[in-house]
Amino acid sequence: MVKGLEGKLYEEQLRALGLFSLEKRRLREELTEVHNILMRGRGGAGTDLFSVVTSDRTLKLCQGRFGLDIRKRFFTQRVAGHWNRLPRKVIAAPSLTELKKHLDDTLRHMV
Repeated sequence: MVKGLEGKLYEEQLRALGLFSLEKRRLREELTEVHNILMRGRGGAGTDLFSVVTSDRTLKLCQGRFGLDIRKRFFTQRVAGHWNRLPRKVIAAPSLTELKKHLDDTLRHMV
């Protein structure tokens, strides 16, 4: 435990330390992995995980249809909606470090 944070709520502790919640950290890592998969190039390992639609210089991920509720647990289903809602500057980031910087700014403004 960090001194001075003993009586504070979890969210207040995270804010004081400049950290994201576990959910946001997981989402950040998953979106980073999507970027890595997409930037490796077409035909590489993992690129068949997503259906990609390119329009107006943006990459949109298409979600498949599943009849069961287990789809929420699939990596591709969890990240497609979040990826499609990201601002253009995040998606078009030329490098991984730029992506992480823009992604952190975007996640800070999320509720």
